[in-house]
This record gives sequence, C-alpha cells and structure tokens, in this order.
Amino acid sequence: MLAVPEVGLQGLYSGSSPERSPVPSPPGSPRTQESCGIAPLTPSQSPKPEARAPQQAPFSVVVAIDFGTTSSGYAFSFASDPEAIHMMRKWEGGDPGVAHQKTPTCLLLTPEGAFHSFGYTARDYYHDLDPEEARDWLYFEKFKMKIHSATDLTLKTQLEAVNGKKMPALEVFAHALRFFKEHALQELRDQCPSLPEKDTVRWVLTVPAIWKQPAKQFMREAAYLAGLVSREDAEQLLIALEPEAASVYCRKLRLHQLVDLSSRAPGSGRLGERRSIDSSFRQAREQLRRSRHSRTFLVESGVGELWAEMQAGDRYVVADCGGGTVDLTVHQLEQPHGTLKELYKASGGPCGAVGVDLAFEQLLGRIFGEDFIATFKRQRPAAWVDLTIAFEARKRTAGPHRAGALNISLPFSFIDFYRKQRGHNVETALRRSSVNFVKWSSQGMLRMSCEAMNDLFQPTVSGIIQHIEALLERPEVQGVKLLFLVGGFAESAVLQHAVQAALGARGLRVVVPHDVGLTILKGAVLFGQAPGVVRVRRSPLTYGVGVLNRFVAGRHPPDKLLVRDGRRWCTDVFERFVAAEQSVALGEEVLRSYCPARPGQRRVLINLYCCAAEDARFITDPGVRKCGALSLELEPAEGGPHAADAPPSRREIRTAMQFGDTEIKVTAVDVSTNRSVRAAIDFLSN
Repeated sequence: MLAVPEVGLQGLYSGSSPERSPVPSPPGSPRTQESCGIAPLTPSQSPKPEARAPQQAPFSVVVAIDFGTTSSGYAFSFASDPEAIHMMRKWEGGDPGVAHQKTPTCLLLTPEGAFHSFGYTARDYYHDLDPEEARDWLYFEKFKMKIHSATDLTLKTQLEAVNGKKMPALEVFAHALRFFKEHALQELRDQCPSLPEKDTVRWVLTVPAIWKQPAKQFMREAAYLAGLVSREDAEQLLIALEPEAASVYCRKLRLHQLVDLSSRAPGSGRLGERRSIDSSFRQAREQLRRSRHSRTFLVESGVGELWAEMQAGDRYVVADCGGGTVDLTVHQLEQPHGTLKELYKASGGPCGAVGVDLAFEQLLGRIFGEDFIATFKRQRPAAWVDLTIAFEARKRTAGPHRAGALNISLPFSFIDFYRKQRGHNVETALRRSSVNFVKWSSQGMLRMSCEAMNDLFQPTVSGIIQHIEALLERPEVQGVKLLFLVGGFAESAVLQHAVQAALGARGLRVVVPHDVGLTILKGAVLFGQAPGVVRVRRSPLTYGVGVLNRFVAGRHPPDKLLVRDGRRWCTDVFERFVAAEQSVALGEEVLRSYCPARPGQRRVLINLYCCAAEDARFITDPGVRKCGALSLELEPAEGGPHAADAPPSRREIRTAMQFGDTEIKVTAVDVSTNRSVRAAIDFLSN
C-alpha cells in the first residue's frame, strides 16, 4: 500500500509508476493552505528503525548553564579530566546566610532596552533606584515559566517586565545567556590562557523534561542569538533535561554524599542534621559481598557506591523540584556500562517554589485588597521586589517543626503607599482583616505563625506529592524502592518532611544529595561530556504526518473518501513515526524517502502532527494537532541540461529522524548524488 502525503492544490506523485496521478487534498482539508510538495517512496508500513551511533564533535571543555526559574548558574569541566567539575566563581552580593553559588534569575535592562546587569547586581541596582526612575527600567524575574505556560510560543512571543512594559522573549533570554557566556569564557581564559578560542566549548543548556519541543527549540534559538554557537555548529550545543542531568550526577555519588530522609532524627530541620545514608545500605552491602563481581563491574564503569549496592536492572525515580516545575523521570541502571534507560515518559507539572510566592501574594491580597496589591506592583515595582526578597528569606527558614513565629519586613514604600491609597495604616488593615494568623509586630513587621507559613506551602507540596503518587501507580514503575529528591525547592525542610511522610509508608526510600541545589548543574556538565549515558528514552507524544492511503470500504469512514482520476483514496490518514511512550534508543532512526513533486523544486515542506494517544487514525481525530513542519532545502538537480526535466520520481530524498535524543533531529540525503540535504524541523512557526 502506498502512502501519499496530503498536500495542497499543487498535488503530488507517488513513487510507484502506476500511481503518477496528482492527488490533491479535498477542499476544507487542514492542509489546503500549505503544500509540502513531496511524494513518499516508502510504503505506509515503516521500515524497521535503524540505530546509528551518534558522532561526537571535538571539544576541549564543557560549560553547562542551569537556567532556572528562580536562580541560575554555570559550571564546567575539561575533556582531559571530565569528572573534575569546576563551579563558577561565587557571585558578588547575595543575602546573608544564603549560599550563592548561583545567582537570581533577574535581568535588568535600561529604559532604552539595552542590557545593564543580571543576577544579584541587577536585583540590587533595581532596589536602589528612585521609585519614579524605576518605573522606566525593565526588570525581569522568574520569566522562564512563561515559556512553559505559553500555549502558542513563537519567536515573537513577548515577556512583560515588572513595570508592565513588554519585550520579545527571545531577546530577554538571549541577554541572560550572553551574560553567562561572557562570564564563563572569561573564567576559562583566566584559568587556561592557552585554551584555543574556536571550537573549544561544548555548551549545555538545561530545560525541564516536561517542556515540549517548541520550548526546547526556543532555548536553542536564544542560544544562537546570544552567540553561544552558530547554526553551522549546532552540535556544539546540547539541550539537557533537568531530571536526567540529576540522575547522571547522582549515579556518581558516594554514600556519604547522600542523606536518607527515612533515617533522620525526629524534629530535625536542616539537611546537615540528618544521618548519612551509609547505615541504611549496610545490610545491602553485606549481601552484595557474596556477589563481588556485580559490584566490581559497576564501580569500574564509573558509578558511585550507591549504584554498586544496587543490582543491575534496578529502577529509581528522580523528582526534580525547582522554582517553576516538578519534573519526574524513571530510570533503570543497565549493565555492563552503567548506562540509563528511561522507563516512563517524563511527567510533572507547574508545581514549583514560585507557587509558595503566589500563595503569599494572595494572602496579602486578602489582607490589603487585591486591587491595592496590583496597583502597588505596577506603580512601585522596585518596592514590590524588596517585599518578595524579604519573604524569600523567611520562606527558606520554614520547617515542619519550627516553634517561633516568622517576621517579614514590609518596605517603608509599601506602608506609605498604603496609607496614601486607603487613608489608614497597615496595622488597621490587619485588625480589620479576616486573616487572624498574621499580626502586626511592634518592630513594624508582619508576624506570621509557623502554621500559617506552612499553609502557604501546602497547595504546591500537595501537587508535587500527587504527581509522584500518580507516577508510582504506573505499571512501568511498580517495584521502585528509591526516589532522589533534587532541585532548589528540594532544599526546603517543609517539602522534604511532606514527601517522606507521604511516600515513606509505601516503602519508598527518599534520598537527598548533600548539594541538592547544584545537582542538576553538575549533572549537566557530566551529560555534556558523555551524552550517550542515557541510552533509551520514551517518546512523550505520538508524532507523524498526514497521508493519502488507498480507500478500503468497511475500514475507512465514507467521509474520508476522495476519488481522483477513477482512483479511490482515504484522506487525512495519520501515518505514525513514533508512538507516545514508545522506547526509542539513542541514534535510532525512522527512515522515509520522498521525491519532489515538480521539476526544479527547491523547497519541500511537510506538516508534522502529534497527539498524546497511541492509536490515533486520522489527523482530524480529537487531540491530534499540527505541531511543526519538516523542511528540506533542495539543490538544483545534476546530470546535464535536461536533468531538471526528468520525472520527479527519479530524485529520491531520504530523511532520517531521531526521536531518542533530548531534541527531535532530522537529516536528509539526496540519494542520486549522496549529498546531504539541508533539513530542519520547525516547531515555532505554527
């Protein structure tokens, strides 16, 4: 059976000579506006995917940028010593008592839109601006989540600064990435002056695993604009999935670098007060002494002691709890090289630490009025940032067993602005409010009980636990006994206690690395040195194209029948490349061959469709949507002056798509010349 891609009125030719009639889409088809101008040479039943070893580009150093919702940073390692990870220089500024090996994800632009500063420097400078002057400056914070939440993300998507002014999101992200690029390269030059400039660095950018392809492509486009790499050297940039990076790092850890939450002392609140995981695995260690060969090969493969205690084939969950999202992945440890296999597609949702900040903002709205909070944020943006900083400092001290109340400073600008707007002071507002667990202290601060603070955490923490529990119900995850809790929000004692209380009863061992906030960053460096460590992934969606197949009565719906030149075709058939939740190995290829529809055709466009279901039959089925386009740029046909007039079926373009990497990739070859054809998939032009 021949599968003919559906096109516009220009029509196509199939690759078999008896089927050379043009086969246009019927009027009203979703594709009548766009012509892909191709014809497949392969039958609708796909050839068996081929696996091809990914080729590694030469590089001297890997620099990973962990671009987080609330904080960001970079780290690097040299190819000559890949596991010696160098953290970035500590940032100037910061808050007392808070480690600052990362810097806040805050960007400050001048009123003209030019870059001014990033991180602590941006935050502190904005803080010191006169309130009236600050209204003209563009200050962006926690803007990464806008890319996740945008349903129609394009290269023209806008971001709103704190003062309400808008700017292209691509430029905002490029400013931030350029800042890290310049800092990292300067530090590399200082450490290694002889390091060559060109083709030296492999860059790695971290993104949540639950991000869809448009968001990943957006980050790559921002990296191009920032000058990290050029489009011609695209392989010098890797996109790393955050929970995967954490998994890669955790597999290198020794037992004393981990904390088992199930063995913590009652009432303890800080990570350092809990007992090490060593004793928890002592019994397993004794058992494995009887099988020293298994332990030896794992250690020689470069995995840490914890993994040596695990049997090959053991499975575990990584829960990356960050500022914006909770990101879950399930991995299985493989012999003989300690590689990783994903057992279930990435899951999670927007349940990050910013949810606690939003709950605090809603609390202020209940006390002072939602309209006042909105006006204050708009007219006193710098003072609002001061208030969020004060809350962040107290949020970090919250714990399930804390006894004393928490004081949160209100900026003078807030107190003064409220009195002018409302005609009475904030103390009066608190007395009149129905919120009885927040008082006004004699020191001029909001005084919040610990129970009230913990209540602010509950919606977000409950959402995280629900996502984990839903994952544990999946058949692919049955029997998992180990969960790594990582990410910046995983530093929270409130979250740690809640996760252990909810999941410990299920027999799940919850483990936290000591450097939990840097786990993803360090893992991204290791991933950049050896991206093949995750050998198998699960496709999050079903991908394919719309085609015409021969109509079969009784099998195809009558409304899909198209008759052309006496031939009966079924329109809108969804030809699947890969199914949702299908295991796909790294380097595994899905092959398709096409030929141009017209002599001299220079460009081919093929619409791609996706859905969450595995069994969609037509591109018009509920849940199936157009998600991107595959483009092929063709050189003029060779073979003399009459080559361009040769039948189009004789020019075969063979495409190879890979779904087993962190991004969907495509390559193409002109079979007649064996030359590469420029091929790309665009997910941002819908």
